[in-house]
Amino acid sequence: MVYLVDDEDVVRDALAWLLRTRRLLSEGHPSGDAFATFLQGKTPADWPTAPSCLLLDVRMPGLSGLALFDQLVERGFTEVLPVIFLTGHGDVPTAVAAVKRGAFDFVEKPFSDNSLVDRIEQALVRSEAALGRRADQRQIDRALAELTEREREVMNLVVEGRPNKLIADALDISVRTVEVHRARVFEKMNVKSAVELANLLHPLPGAKPGGAAG
Repeated sequence: MVYLVDDEDVVRDALAWLLRTRRLLSEGHPSGDAFATFLQGKTPADWPTAPSCLLLDVRMPGLSGLALFDQLVERGFTEVLPVIFLTGHGDVPTAVAAVKRGAFDFVEKPFSDNSLVDRIEQALVRSEAALGRRADQRQIDRALAELTEREREVMNLVVEGRPNKLIADALDISVRTVEVHRARVFEKMNVKSAVELANLLHPLPGAKPGGAAG
């Protein structure tokens, strides 16, 4: 879904037509205030449910595009809902500054139809990746919730890299008991090694949670 926020009906209609020609769904909102109202009750944890992006005019009566963008940043929406600013020539420096604060891109009016749609499709790919990470995190959270207190203690020490003997000493239990808990942790977390478990819980920057390790 491509959300169109622009106070000019003709611009929203033209963008909607353009997107239809590329088989992309769109939804128009006539102002920043209208879109802010639409977002009430939504959080990045539950919305959007499908890859989405926002085409946002910089200058609008009432809540400006920049003010709306600041709200989206503050509420954590810009990863799952990439923002592409629509800007006039005089607003380019402002749009560049917004990109540095997390906007996906800006497109200067009048824009090239093909170039704009290409950027929209790239923004949707980014949104899809963010939604995938969100789903992965939910799966991890569900798996963690199934661990017993003792399994969680063992897991934390496994992730620190401690061998079973030292885990047993730290928790004052037998090595065999550690082995049993360790096996249950691996099963519940759907991993096959301590390294994979560590990568799942503490992925490297830019890495996708849940990626297999050796």
